[in-house]
Amino acid sequence: MEVRKLTENEHFEANMISYVAFHMRMEDPEKAREDSRKLTTDDWAAFDGDGKMMARILNYSFKSRLDGQWVLSGGIGGVSTLPEYRNSGAIRAIFEKLIPDAYRNGEIFSTLYPFSHAFYRKFGYETACWKNDYEFGPSVLSGYHFDGTAELWKPGDPVCGYTELYNRFAENFNLSMHRDDQMMLDKHLKGEYYKDRKFAYMLREGGKPVAYLIFQDIRHDPAAILSVEDMAWDGRTGLLALLGFLGRFTADYGTIRLFLPASLELFSVIRSPKAYDISQTVRQDYMIRAVNVQKMLEMIQKPDDSRFVIRVEGDAYIAENNGTWEVCGTGAVPTDKAPDLTVSIQAFGQMAAGCVSLDEAMYRPDVTVTGNGDVLKKVFIRKPILVEDHF
Repeated sequence: MEVRKLTENEHFEANMISYVAFHMRMEDPEKAREDSRKLTTDDWAAFDGDGKMMARILNYSFKSRLDGQWVLSGGIGGVSTLPEYRNSGAIRAIFEKLIPDAYRNGEIFSTLYPFSHAFYRKFGYETACWKNDYEFGPSVLSGYHFDGTAELWKPGDPVCGYTELYNRFAENFNLSMHRDDQMMLDKHLKGEYYKDRKFAYMLREGGKPVAYLIFQDIRHDPAAILSVEDMAWDGRTGLLALLGFLGRFTADYGTIRLFLPASLELFSVIRSPKAYDISQTVRQDYMIRAVNVQKMLEMIQKPDDSRFVIRVEGDAYIAENNGTWEVCGTGAVPTDKAPDLTVSIQAFGQMAAGCVSLDEAMYRPDVTVTGNGDVLKKVFIRKPILVEDHF
């Protein structure tokens, strides 16, 4: 079996594998072929002995947040295999080449949206519960009022205000993705509201932008649904503006679908006599993998006087991630000292990103604390997580 990155003229064949695997329709093959030549993402594929393409994986490159810094990260997508090659080991063979390549190219961590947690744990990934979804009637927000101005975005309007507000908001969360104006336009503001029923509003208080909201209007019997797809806000004023604005839609919608970062529980902050009418769903369809353990150890926030020894085990794809480090300040130095903490590569990525605290992680069978617990509990804490972008 051969595994390699694809050339410009091979992307279309790889896309055909994804179309088959994901039950997608191709309306215009020639346009799809032309668009495939513009792909700049790393596109990996496995070939059988006769040179037939069996499976493919895309590895997107972008900047994500880790404890106050924007770092290079990867996003795994398009994981697909032709039915006749299922259970052949083609995906595993691609990961065996892709993951070390990501390390050499400077990625700090990798993320993906899994169809199965168990499947991707085999490659070093672990769950990151990143947001909660809420459903409720607009009347739940009847006690909230927005007295500022709301400006509807229309095609051709500037996008920079949305981009700037999102990036300020995203700086407060690990795993959030950095956006530029083109990304904001292509992935979030694209479309015509009167045709696509997708609306974007900038909310201002005293002329200052405090929040934005992008939502999809979903026709549904007996009442329509307002589904929030993207939003950002500045502090308490911005969040209250969003809730007050959503409370205006009692005559338009029967249901509001709203998501919030997992670190902000709606039930903990909402003041409504109808709070019991809100339903909540925890989203666990995101996973993270440490690609460079030493860099993550250097970058994660730690108390100034913290010093500990950690051992990471079980990375079958990046040998450099298996070892023991003494960590102090922004330094992480290989050592022969006995570890205070021993973790698997899966647990390490989850803990370093702040998806779980040490107290929670200790329920895992692949996490062992043998000393220095007081310091470790200050280092490995839960941190705000936010993911609003797909790849």
